[in-house]
Amino acid sequence: MQYPKSVSKAAGKAGYGLFDTVPDDLLQFGYGQSFDALKAAKFLSLKKADVGRISAVAESSVRYDAHIPEQVRLRLEEIASTINLVAKQFNGDQEKTATWFKARNPLLGDVSPRDMIRLGRYDRLRAFIIQAMSDQLQAR
Repeated sequence: MQYPKSVSKAAGKAGYGLFDTVPDDLLQFGYGQSFDALKAAKFLSLKKADVGRISAVAESSVRYDAHIPEQVRLRLEEIASTINLVAKQFNGDQEKTATWFKARNPLLGDVSPRDMIRLGRYDRLRAFIIQAMSDQLQAR
C-alpha cells in the first residue's frame, strides 16, 4: 500500500505511520479468523518442535485446526506479518522472500532469519528488518 508523500512525511522522518505496521497480505496468510497458521509455519519450514519453542507451548499441544492454542496463533501471526514486510521489499515475490529467510545473513551474525526465529530471536529479527526498512527510506 503506497501513501501520498504528504502522509509519509507527516508520519515522521522514518516514513512509517501508524498503519504502515500492518503490511499487505502479499503471501496470503490471512488475518484474524481466516489466518492460516499452517501456511505460515510451512513457509519457513518450521517443525512442531520449533513452533512449540517459539510459542512457549508443548510440542504436543501445537495444532493448526480450530483448536489452535492462542499463543501459537498469535506468534505465527506476528511472524507472518514480518514475512509480509520482507515480501513487500521483494514486490511480493514468494521465492525471493523464502530465499532471504533461509540464507545466512552476515548482518545477523551469519545466521539465517529463519534460524533467528527458530532460536527465539524473533523480536531482534523484526527490529533489524524495521531498522533496515527505515534506513532505506531515509536514504531516498
